[in-house]
Amino acid sequence: MTQHPKNTGMQIFTLIWFGQVISLIGSQLSNFALGVWVYQRTGSVTQFALISLFTSLPMILISPIAGTLVDQFPRRWMMVFSDLGAGIATGVIAILLAAGDLTIWHIYIGATISSCFSAFQWPAYTSATTLLVPPQHLARANGMLQIGEAAGRLVAPMLGGVLLLILDIDGILFIDFATFIFAFSILLLVPFPKQYIDRHRAEKTPWFKEVSYGLIYILKRRGLFALLLFFAVNNFLVGIVQMLITPLVLSFASATDLGTIMTVGGVGMLASSVLVSTVKTPQHLILSIFSFMLLGGICITCAGFYQFVPVLALIAFLFFFGLPIINSSSQVIFQRKVPSSVQGRVFATIGAISNASQPFAYTVAGPLADKIFEPLMTPNGLLAGSIGKIIGVGTGRGIGLMFIVMGILTVLATVIAYQYKPLRLVEKQLPDAVAQD
Repeated sequence: MTQHPKNTGMQIFTLIWFGQVISLIGSQLSNFALGVWVYQRTGSVTQFALISLFTSLPMILISPIAGTLVDQFPRRWMMVFSDLGAGIATGVIAILLAAGDLTIWHIYIGATISSCFSAFQWPAYTSATTLLVPPQHLARANGMLQIGEAAGRLVAPMLGGVLLLILDIDGILFIDFATFIFAFSILLLVPFPKQYIDRHRAEKTPWFKEVSYGLIYILKRRGLFALLLFFAVNNFLVGIVQMLITPLVLSFASATDLGTIMTVGGVGMLASSVLVSTVKTPQHLILSIFSFMLLGGICITCAGFYQFVPVLALIAFLFFFGLPIINSSSQVIFQRKVPSSVQGRVFATIGAISNASQPFAYTVAGPLADKIFEPLMTPNGLLAGSIGKIIGVGTGRGIGLMFIVMGILTVLATVIAYQYKPLRLVEKQLPDAVAQD
């Protein structure tokens, strides 16, 4: 019996996805171990936070160029190129560590190089998904991508600490390199569908127009542009929360309690990812985005009020439960509305703009907490006699107030975004680029 080509495409995607998940877990383990290595040797939160900055900023800056190349070359080879570069960076760090020559600046440089190659990975991987997976299964495929993210968040913190005791950082870097070889081999071996590439257009179009095409495409479609700005604002607010969750919890609880809260959050994310990949796609994806973004804002607000680990664990579960639904729903909308031939440029632009606010959030979170909010909530602080009577005063309560402010701003941003008709009706008013079966 001849196998249906669409089933074959989904099977190929599943193989690629499995390899990428294994590689992602390996990378998360390395990031965890290297972060511990930096913090243990410096005791500096700033130097620890710089790893996040060097991991995110280069990818944002190079994304428009990467997206152009993704549309001009086969997406399989763009993914191979990305994985190869990241694998070499990991291998060099492992060699320097084994030789006893590894310094903090080597880690920053390695993070920068890996980030540059990741700029090619995301648009190539996402647009390759559209090539392989039939339109009616895009939600399922994106749910599987979220499972990979959730697995990395859940496995790395739990497994990383244990492996550091058993294998030390050398062994973890070796595991990361082995997972890269596994994912790399799958990409080389599986068949890919033919990808239409307009070489004549690429040769005649000026480079600047090619690089800026993704932005122009989004700007001409008000609903998609509004969705992109909505995510950029939300990523800024959530980025501040992500940077401060550790000092918030450690202000009243132990590192073990922090690990418990984050693990419960990872379970919520994994459960939601499995749900997205197995149930029928909702008819109105944009309403799913608004609903769970609203839930996320409420969760952030509530987290600022409580200093009770079980309550914060429940809040973490609910917050992370919504993330895969938000991310997969938005991804399906973009995949349906953007033609496959230009998805590399458009998706790279989407990634650059939506994530551009995160480095800014990482930069301002610490000074806002240390210089403004924490002093306000000391026993003699300006707000001690008002808000302090509700959420308490002392160490960490200024960060709690920041959570409340960021949560309220997230709710307000969601309510305002819902009022914008081109965004609320983006699925109806903007025709699909790919016909639905």
